[in-house]
Amino acid sequence: MKVRSVTYFAPLTYPFDVGTIVAAGRFLKSARQALEEAGLETQTLRLATPPFTEVLGDPEAGQVVDMAQALEAACAEQGIDFVSIGPALADRPDASLSPLYRLPDVLGQTQTVFTAAVVASAGRGINLAAIQASAEVTREIAQTTPQGFGTLRFASLANCPPGSPFFPVAYHDGGPPRFALATEAADLPVSAFQQAATLDDARRNLLDAFEAAADRLMSAANRLVGEHNLGFGGIDFTLAPFPDQATSIGAAIERLGIDRFGGPGTLFGAAFITNCLRQASFPRCGYSGLMFPVLEDSVLAARADEQAYGIDSLLLYSTVCGAGLDTVPLPGDIGVDELAGILLDVATVAVVLDKPLSARLMPVPGLGADQ
Repeated sequence: MKVRSVTYFAPLTYPFDVGTIVAAGRFLKSARQALEEAGLETQTLRLATPPFTEVLGDPEAGQVVDMAQALEAACAEQGIDFVSIGPALADRPDASLSPLYRLPDVLGQTQTVFTAAVVASAGRGINLAAIQASAEVTREIAQTTPQGFGTLRFASLANCPPGSPFFPVAYHDGGPPRFALATEAADLPVSAFQQAATLDDARRNLLDAFEAAADRLMSAANRLVGEHNLGFGGIDFTLAPFPDQATSIGAAIERLGIDRFGGPGTLFGAAFITNCLRQASFPRCGYSGLMFPVLEDSVLAARADEQAYGIDSLLLYSTVCGAGLDTVPLPGDIGVDELAGILLDVATVAVVLDKPLSARLMPVPGLGADQ
């Protein structure tokens, strides 16, 4: 297991006090050292702000590009790898959509800035206008950034509260600063299931692995809280993979005896792993479930090439576990209405089941449905 990110949530204002960024950088470096001493590698250090319209105090967010560029530069000076300026809050029926339409410019003129759009929540339902606008923005980002990769830094959020350390979902609630941890832990079920002869063995092995890993994370987190007098938001113990079989959530599910990811039994495998995770004891935040990023998992990518599963399958698995649709490649010529329909389905599952889901869709310029 690795720590995918340590995310510092800062109550930023604009023009921002550089001292706030310096303090964040200092803490994040200290966090990396504390985790390293606990035997845990940290991949990235990140900063998340409140939603950018709140930081700017501007409902139309006219200065958002300037703010994003200044924040990116300040974070780079402090060794902070990525920054989230939070989402456009568009789940209210009367929400202004102007800030959402500014996001292609933000992503086109930065390299390490992430952002999002809140299009639905359990309390307010689904804003169909925001769904349509988010689909238009996704398509524009794909068409205006090199190879369409700007879509990696944008997501549509449904029922996602503040405080998740995963990007592009991360944003702060505006209260005192705090930090949270995100894991890259798909190797835990791969190893646990490899050593199991029965499902009971698999369950015990995985629960033991979760508890042991959480203890190591909490040891470092408690040390940081004491040393820095900073609030701890919890662990998003999402089983995020990395592109090799040893850290593939697809490989883990197949080691439960499923013929191949996407085939019959995959839903059971997703629920089995998630139920083990829910039994583990640790302060949790964000998704704390399974993540199925098609482009970041070697087995998922291979099974997608084999057409073993599709978007509807991933949505079905999300009902018992996951984070929604993540890094899903789509034909570059996909229409806005089809994108909106996918986002609407994600939002519907999130609202009906009252769970956080997001969609990071990636139309690939120049590629058709059969490529």
